Amino acid sequence: MMYRTRTDFSAPWCRQLRWLTAISTALLLGMPMVMLARAPDPMPTSYLIGIWLPPAIFALSVLFAIRGYRLEGHTLKILRIGWSTSIPLNGVQAVHADERAMAQSSRVFGNGGLFGYIGLFRNARLGRYRAFATDPDNAAVLEYAERKIVVTPDNPQRFVQTVQSAIDLPGH
Repeated sequence: MMYRTRTDFSAPWCRQLRWLTAISTALLLGMPMVMLARAPDPMPTSYLIGIWLPPAIFALSVLFAIRGYRLEGHTLKILRIGWSTSIPLNGVQAVHADERAMAQSSRVFGNGGLFGYIGLFRNARLGRYRAFATDPDNAAVLEYAERKIVVTPDNPQRFVQTVQSAIDLPGH
């Protein structure tokens, strides 16, 4: 079955992500203001780095924030602000919703709560996986032969059905 339409899913934020983002934002934008108010004259290079690094981290994190997900043909697009990450669905062996998929996870590399849970994670349930998540309770897992990807669309069951239909997986 050739899947030609596109289907969008939103990426709702869980309460923990809202709190982590609010606290991190306050720190990343507040620290430079305090440093500027107490700046020595002249400012050493290390002091300037301390002033500019937190807002740079904030801005970079905003660019990678997840706005939603789009299934388009045989591609999953992770929608960002002004761009998207494309993940081919070719090779998906299974897809399923699992609200516990991210439970007890450790971050290997990535962002653990500033505008999303994005990067490489590990836990006993999935092993090593790549996450593009905003609400772990809405997790859907895409399983490939060599990797796993976790996304958190607003309706994981509909997401799973749409992916199964798109790539003609059994169970649809």
